[in-house]
Amino acid sequence: MASVIEKTIRSAFTPVIGAVANFNRKRMTAPEGGHPYLTGIHKPMTEELTLENLTVEGSIPTQLDGRYLRIGPNPVTAPDEASYHWFIGDGMTHGVRIVDGKAEWYRNRWVRSNQVSDALGEDRKPGTRNPRSDNANTNVIGLNGRTFAIVEAGSFPVELNEELDTIAHNPFDGTLHHGFSAHPHVDPKTGEAHAIVYDAPVMNTIWHVVLGTDGLVKREEPIKVQHGPSVHDCQITDNFVLVFDLPATFSVKRMLAGFDFPYDWNPDHKARVGLCPKNGSGADTIWCDVDPCYVYHPANAFETADGKVIVDVVVHESTYARTTFGPGGTWSRLERWTVDPKSQRVDRKITNNKAQEFPRYDERLTTQDYQYVYTVALVGEADRLDMAGSELFKHDLRSGATLSRHFGDNRHPGEFVFVPRSATSGEDEGWLIGLVIDMGQETTELQVLNADDFLGEAQAIIHLPHRIPPGFHGNWVASS
Repeated sequence: MASVIEKTIRSAFTPVIGAVANFNRKRMTAPEGGHPYLTGIHKPMTEELTLENLTVEGSIPTQLDGRYLRIGPNPVTAPDEASYHWFIGDGMTHGVRIVDGKAEWYRNRWVRSNQVSDALGEDRKPGTRNPRSDNANTNVIGLNGRTFAIVEAGSFPVELNEELDTIAHNPFDGTLHHGFSAHPHVDPKTGEAHAIVYDAPVMNTIWHVVLGTDGLVKREEPIKVQHGPSVHDCQITDNFVLVFDLPATFSVKRMLAGFDFPYDWNPDHKARVGLCPKNGSGADTIWCDVDPCYVYHPANAFETADGKVIVDVVVHESTYARTTFGPGGTWSRLERWTVDPKSQRVDRKITNNKAQEFPRYDERLTTQDYQYVYTVALVGEADRLDMAGSELFKHDLRSGATLSRHFGDNRHPGEFVFVPRSATSGEDEGWLIGLVIDMGQETTELQVLNADDFLGEAQAIIHLPHRIPPGFHGNWVASS
């Protein structure tokens, strides 16, 4: 339980607190050998590019008409390496436009926060901002014919145009009041998008936010919590939104010490999964205990006939506990959780023990039973659970089999997204699209794989003549 003094400190970011943090920040020393998320594979790009008529190996399916979009942190100016955390870098979007079997263009653009605009000597972009932060670096989505860069912890969405230039900071046309999430999930039965939102440094409340089919917020339902948990993602079923309230919480100690990312592992915070009614009160959330761990990303979730909830998740032993630079931790793995609202417990079973992240699936099946999950291998060494593995996994949840596609030494895939061949295609009938970094050549490929021929030749490889740093998330956004 936080002391009265700590609660008082947490209640507001005052100039005094900022001065203490700045003083301590100046006394910090940079990591020896360079910051792990500013060097090597993570070294930021230094310019915005527009490349046209890209070289293609193989054949791009003519059914694909849209943009593959990806986003990640990419500081516009050199940050203070001693206090820098991977999760706070300036957002940079990357996009490849595909139409008529051709790769028309590649573009990368910084998301114009005030800091980025000032650094580039540009006028600041219009719109409504959270005064603490206006950066967006974690996901880029298509929503009702519009494109948004999004992030968690309080910042509002940033609207982009088709060419990835920043239009404005836009809290869904003024209907959003408490920040947003990097991971909204669309219910295919209603078309509504659900998210769990937290706003640093609010300690005692998170929100279930729902966007209607018009792209406007129709629900911001408060859910009571403690300690200011970092809830990165959620998932939905027919009746519930799943809330992953786990022991990564706001840290006054780290903030005052001068670290730019003030979250830490908190063993005193009870680990639990909440089943919040999608259309009911946050006060009616059913909390189910789980052994301490952390989940950044679930795959799909669905309800069983006997009232339980099944959710597949990538589980980390902990996060933030062993490093101040990135996620850290000693292991990650894919698990299937059975959440029982009657016993209020979570049963955990290991699906695959290899270090992995970024689970994706056929999102037409959100809230339904399903068969396949696609994940990306991580390095798999303690404190190096970052994006430098060389494999893409296909997990068959029914047979228990896992296929592994190896891209070769010094070749590292990012998150791959599933795109069905048509609206009526089966679950496995489609393409997997994602970026692969070739560190030997310092180049990148956008690969289009056949999901139902997972180990076969790539359908198409689009060549980019530079290295795109490993980022976070991306999506296929079909043309309107």
